[in-house]
Amino acid sequence: MIEMTEQKPKRTQRKEKAKRAPRNVQTSTPQFDRSVVFVGNKPVMNYVLACMTYLNSGSNKIVVKARGRTIPRAVDTIEVLRRSFAKGVQLEGINLSTEEVTREQGQKLRVSAIEISVTKQ
Repeated sequence: MIEMTEQKPKRTQRKEKAKRAPRNVQTSTPQFDRSVVFVGNKPVMNYVLACMTYLNSGSNKIVVKARGRTIPRAVDTIEVLRRSFAKGVQLEGINLSTEEVTREQGQKLRVSAIEISVTKQ
C-alpha cells in the first residue's frame, strides 16, 4: 500500500506564484470631483445626513439632484442643511432642466429636474 500525502509548497514558491498572478482588481476607488446626492422618496433627514457625510469627509461642494415630485424634498434638504446643521454652507447655484423619460408603454414624458449646488466656506 502506498500512502500519498500532499506537500504544501514552500513559502517562497507561494510568493513567486502570487507575484506571477495577473491582477484585474482595482486597488483604489475612483475619486469624483464633486459629491452628488440624488433625492428620492425617503425622509428629508436621510438626505441631510448624506450631505453632512460628504461635508465631513472633506468635500467642499455638494450637488443635490431631484426630478418631478421630489423637487420640494430637495429644496427642503438644502434649507435644513443651511439653517440647522452646516451654517457655513452657501448656495452656489440652481440649475433647472427638463428630462425626457420613456414609459413602459412607449410614451414619452417630460419631467422637470433640479440641481442645487452648495459650497462649504
